[in-house]
Amino acid sequence: MFQKKTLSIAVAMAAALGTSFTVAQEDQVEEIVISGIRGSLTKALDVKKDKVQIVDAIVAEDIGKFPDNNVVEALQRVTGVQVTNRGSGEVSGISIRGLTDVTTTVNGRNIFTASGLSVALQDIPASLLRQVDVYKTRSASQIESGIAGVIDIKTQRPFDFEGSKIVVAGRGIYQEQPDKTDPQISGLASNRWDTGSGEFGALVNLSYAETSYRDQSITAGAMVPFATNNPVAPYTSYERIFPTRDNVAENPIWQGGLLNGLPNTPGSTLDVNGQPMEYILGRDAIFSSDFTGKRERSAANISLQFAPNDTSEYIFEAFYNGYRNDSFNSLLFSFADWWGSYANSPTAVNDANIKLFEGTNIVKSRSVKDNWSFTSGDLTIGKTDSFVYAFGGNWDITDDFNVKSELVLQESEFSTDFIAMRYEGARYGLNVDFNNSGGIPAFEFIDNPATALNEANVADVANWKTAQLYDNANKNKGDAVTFTTDAAYNTDLGIFNKINFGVRIDKRTASEAFSRQEGFNSALPITAQMTYINDGFFDGEANVPTTWAVANGYYLRSHADEMRATYNLKKLALDESFNIEELTTSAYVTTQYETEVAGRTLDGEIGLRYTGSETDMEFTDTVSPTKDIYADSADTSKVLPSLSLRYALTDDLFARFAYTETLRRPNFSALNSQIIYNESVTGSKLGSASGGNPDLKPTESKNYDISLEWYFADASSLYGTLFKREVDGFVIDFRRQVERTKPDGTLGTYVLSQPYNASNGELSGLELGAVWFPENLPGILDGFGVQASYTALESSQVTPITNSDGEVVGSKKTDLFGVSDESYSVVLAYEKDKLGMRLSYAWRSEFLNNYEAAVFANPLEVWRKPEKSMDLQISYKLTDGLELTLDGTNLTEEIYQSYYGENGATTSNFGSALYSRTIAVGARLTF
Repeated sequence: MFQKKTLSIAVAMAAALGTSFTVAQEDQVEEIVISGIRGSLTKALDVKKDKVQIVDAIVAEDIGKFPDNNVVEALQRVTGVQVTNRGSGEVSGISIRGLTDVTTTVNGRNIFTASGLSVALQDIPASLLRQVDVYKTRSASQIESGIAGVIDIKTQRPFDFEGSKIVVAGRGIYQEQPDKTDPQISGLASNRWDTGSGEFGALVNLSYAETSYRDQSITAGAMVPFATNNPVAPYTSYERIFPTRDNVAENPIWQGGLLNGLPNTPGSTLDVNGQPMEYILGRDAIFSSDFTGKRERSAANISLQFAPNDTSEYIFEAFYNGYRNDSFNSLLFSFADWWGSYANSPTAVNDANIKLFEGTNIVKSRSVKDNWSFTSGDLTIGKTDSFVYAFGGNWDITDDFNVKSELVLQESEFSTDFIAMRYEGARYGLNVDFNNSGGIPAFEFIDNPATALNEANVADVANWKTAQLYDNANKNKGDAVTFTTDAAYNTDLGIFNKINFGVRIDKRTASEAFSRQEGFNSALPITAQMTYINDGFFDGEANVPTTWAVANGYYLRSHADEMRATYNLKKLALDESFNIEELTTSAYVTTQYETEVAGRTLDGEIGLRYTGSETDMEFTDTVSPTKDIYADSADTSKVLPSLSLRYALTDDLFARFAYTETLRRPNFSALNSQIIYNESVTGSKLGSASGGNPDLKPTESKNYDISLEWYFADASSLYGTLFKREVDGFVIDFRRQVERTKPDGTLGTYVLSQPYNASNGELSGLELGAVWFPENLPGILDGFGVQASYTALESSQVTPITNSDGEVVGSKKTDLFGVSDESYSVVLAYEKDKLGMRLSYAWRSEFLNNYEAAVFANPLEVWRKPEKSMDLQISYKLTDGLELTLDGTNLTEEIYQSYYGENGATTSNFGSALYSRTIAVGARLTF
């Protein structure tokens, strides 16, 4: 209701503004807007040059024309920025100089989604933006969080224009893999008037976008040990070797979750009953995921400005962001080993059909008889509504003293609804090559010639029976009241010419609630109505099944009560797991200085920022029948210094130095000390468990930067930066085995993961960037330009190694997560008369992405292969007010891949994912 009301008000205001546009004077000229590729790059270089901090910027080429589908895709061209996590029709992951802890602000205001500390950049429509600033160093006047940096998004305001303005834009975006075309529309209406009481301006900006997507992936399972054809009793040939036999934790045969994995040299052995037994390393499973869905994003921004006189100005802004997402995962999963009783393990293989990678004990291909398989149809429905309201003023008290203040209210809610059903059954057999070509597996099921049924046809529902039903829901909420006051005083104290000081008081609340249940029913008839069958999987790029049958998640959701009843379940109410209230108080003082050294200007800023937080936490033990509630609290405080200087070696050559300190507070969800236990969904004898840690402290970073910038021509610059980050208190997961009584009274063993401030690290690197539009090129060549950047990074962190009891038994020095040693981007731009073109290519080297589940022996590290993308934007102005656009993303339709271990791309490939290429055609009308 509130969403519809807000949008209705916005539309009504746009209509009202439209009635006054006819009185606008024809000779009014835009003062702020920079049009065209070259103009936007010039504006971005001006931002970089004029800021005290080390900053890069992206400026919209024109009103409502940000150069990419979303902000993240545009930022990959910024020096030092790396992006990843392409999927669901967009790119979502971003890091600045290798670190992912980025604070996102909108018009300087820290915003968030639900119970989180930040907002996803891709949730903010690009059509609403006029500029994005990437702060790589910090002033004490800025929010202290985000050890990677701050990305500040600036939206349009009515005083940005001399008079009236209307912009309407629309695009049709074709997603190749789902074979669908989606709409993206936006509109801006702005005007300003001179009234008897002062000048008043109003702006409304609306946006709506749909995205259909299809992501397809094939994954080779975890690497675990198997006996050879010459086993030690009681093992049989090629039987899987679990960490403990018969689920007895004492005297484990091998330990799961090893950073380096078990040795993979030929002849490696394990101790079995005091005897050495050779083993081979094979995969436990092979599976394919066909992930489809549709996402909708709507946004509304209302901005009102009022200047009663030349010395004061007031502003009110309201921002709404809505997100709707229905995603359906069609999963085909098959074990590639035998999980039955030891005495009855079938003789499915022999030496002839097990092939190892040369010079290793790692299985490349094999056959499995009576392999257990399942499919799963998983539907997730997600919904977000976020509102931000801000009211502030700016006053010139005297010619030398300025004060501005703002009150911001935020509320955000995110909910998900998940339902899934499994079909399962034993297949007659499986042939699998875990790395058939270029890291992509191949597999096929085998038909039993003795039966009329084709067991190899996994699209035939006769091959399946029903199994588990999963029914989950989440609701996360967050709100905040933030008050800021900032003052600036021009002074004449020697070299110091300005003093800035201010306070920020922020009160946050966050809560999360969930429900979880599952049931089992193997006798439910499988009907055509409740079944979904895909086709054309992986676009013919792999030798795998291209179609299979799963439970239709959309049918399950529309018949949820009926499905629950067949499983003796009923709809559960949500249980609140935690409720957190945090009060953060910050205060800062900075002084700007300017002097001359050797006849050249030296200026900069010195500052201190104090920040302290008081966090009250209330947790609910949702597992216990009594739903016990217990409380905890945490207080932190820190003084963060900052120093920056800029020296003008010439009028166009500048050197900079900066020392800053930043911190990252732990996510609210990481503070939740409740432990949730889950049984294995893959048949493993070890379950998993996870919980938070209310004793987590902020991660702190000391940052050093030195740069050189040469602005050698209009819209042209060459720059480089050396930097270093010293980070204390990285939060990592500690893992250990624990035992717990299950609901059925038996004793279960679980791998428990909890976060701790257990790792320190360093990050250093070099950034190089250039923008160049050559002057006086002949004929048609006039208008060509290039934008290029290169980043080299070196990172390390010390990661503790624990045994199954959680005791630290050593450490390993590894790369930081998400850090590529190298990345670069090159943009070829052309602007001539009415035509504008931009072809961009971005590449990043391999990087450590995450740790795999700890119950496996594979090298725990999961690495991503080098990633690259090519995008194209073309625009043509038919008239001064009408522009046509043609855009393409992921033009080369790359296959994104990952693997186990730092050097395991050949023998230890993990996942291969195919994402959609997009082509968009659009028009933008301005008047």
